[in-house]
Amino acid sequence: MLKNKLESILIEFLRESGFLTADIQSDLLKLEIPPNLEWGDLSLPCFGLAKIKKKSPVEVAEEVAVLLRSEKAQKDGLSDKVIEVKAMGPYVNLKLKSKFSFGEIYNDVFAKKTVAGATLAGKKREQVMLEYLSPNTNKPLHLGHLRNGVLGMSLANILEARGEDVLKTTLINDRGVHICKSMLAWKKFGNGDTPISTGVKGDHFVGDYYVKFAQEAEVNPELGEEAQLMLKKWEEGDEKVRKIWQRMNDWVWDGFKKTFKVFGFKFDVIYKESETYRLGKDIVLEGLRKGIFQKDAKGAVIFVLPREFGLDENGQRKRVTLLRADGTSVYLTQDLGTAVKRMNDFVLDKMIYVVASEQNYHFKVLFAVLKALGYTWANKLFHLSYEMVYLPEGKMKSREGKVVDADDLLEEVKNLAKKGLLERHSEKKLSEKEAEKRSLKIALAAIKFYLLRVNPSQTINFNPEESLSFEGFTGPYCQYAYARGSKLLRDGGVDLKEKLETDFSQLGSRSERALLMLIARREEKIKMAEEDFNPAVLANYAFELAKAFNHFYHQESILKAETGLKKARLALVQTFLLTLEEVLSLLGIEVLAEM
Repeated sequence: MLKNKLESILIEFLRESGFLTADIQSDLLKLEIPPNLEWGDLSLPCFGLAKIKKKSPVEVAEEVAVLLRSEKAQKDGLSDKVIEVKAMGPYVNLKLKSKFSFGEIYNDVFAKKTVAGATLAGKKREQVMLEYLSPNTNKPLHLGHLRNGVLGMSLANILEARGEDVLKTTLINDRGVHICKSMLAWKKFGNGDTPISTGVKGDHFVGDYYVKFAQEAEVNPELGEEAQLMLKKWEEGDEKVRKIWQRMNDWVWDGFKKTFKVFGFKFDVIYKESETYRLGKDIVLEGLRKGIFQKDAKGAVIFVLPREFGLDENGQRKRVTLLRADGTSVYLTQDLGTAVKRMNDFVLDKMIYVVASEQNYHFKVLFAVLKALGYTWANKLFHLSYEMVYLPEGKMKSREGKVVDADDLLEEVKNLAKKGLLERHSEKKLSEKEAEKRSLKIALAAIKFYLLRVNPSQTINFNPEESLSFEGFTGPYCQYAYARGSKLLRDGGVDLKEKLETDFSQLGSRSERALLMLIARREEKIKMAEEDFNPAVLANYAFELAKAFNHFYHQESILKAETGLKKARLALVQTFLLTLEEVLSLLGIEVLAEM
């Protein structure tokens, strides 16, 4: 990597020059990319060195700059790499020779020293379990699920890119009164219909009966009691109820799998609430026996929360129920048991829950209870909270009239993308099959990018038309930049993955340097996205890459340049394409060689 290599060279030179002693930590010399390209390609902040030298950072910067311009520096070969050195306040700014900077980054990309999937040197490989999506089996996935899904899947990709061993998991909420409501409606009003007989996708089919239940219950409130009775029978193992439950869950799961496949949601381990809802009860009873929990006046098992949770309206420390007075579990109890089961099933270094902000308090309590029980691994648990996502009023209608189904949204955006494609290709006929293929990839890029481009803590107002823009902060804009670069390579007779032997000393214009130094930030950006659990870092980075490439494309003559310069510029295009493709893949977005 360019920065690492130059850092090592500078450290060695400054030690040989007597400026640094051998015991000085190398992390005091960390190069940065300056905010203004006019200042240089890389910059050395001198704050840490100033403390060691007991001088001002400005003085130290000037001393370092003088050393780097010295005759010794020239003899030691720095002049082959650095063309200009300037002290600017507490920074030493370096302008690099094109042959060195472009060559190093180009070689790094082709040597795949820092590509996704490679364990970074010196970094312990950790096993991380990441739970995301976790839908109910009474209705199809909706827009909120999509934000969860693309956030979870992209984070898994990023963690794997940084060398982690990621186990992607989901907890399917396949039991409960909400499931029984759709079961009861189908039993009463379904007339034996099935997804196959009606031609309706399984999850939508069952979801329609969940809506049907709500409509009928307004007229006949007794249906609510019947649903509760059905749940009781399910818990008792009633054969007929279990048969309906299994059949309808199979329909929903079949529908889910189709949506998962289209959006690229993958799971290594699947947990189901029907198999885990009894877990945790023994753990709670053991906690009661040890005095960690206590019983209230009604006989329920409760946990008095730590002081940081505050006081209730009576001025007492807040408390939560873990077992009802009748001995039945609550949702928190199930999550306790599931967490313990996961840690017993796997040797995990970290467990990440991707769950909406509505559950912030729930997870804070869950982690506190686990710590109180003495599970030291509770400190390895993390809740990645994200905010809601909405559609502008009137943009789309959903089956339920309240939320937008994921499948419906994709179909809507795909149709908009297809319409735009056919308009752009009006002169050159695009086959129906190709138009369908491209419009699906564009639609998926539009949705995923729009959902990932802001921090998880921010709400999103999803605008289907805006998400498809080829001129804004969107996935299709990035795809279009990739297609434009791919066409340059095709027209120039260059294969994307064929390394060229070229003279990079011919490069160095402002647009070329801007693109190159942005590419140089790739590993830094992936690291930042991992540490902050925030794919928005990479969405923004992909957009900046696409913008820098488009500026380079408009500023420089590429295919009409003389042979040597043309080859060097096409090599830069290769470097851009490989970098953008990788960054977008971490977001779960496919590129298109032709739009």
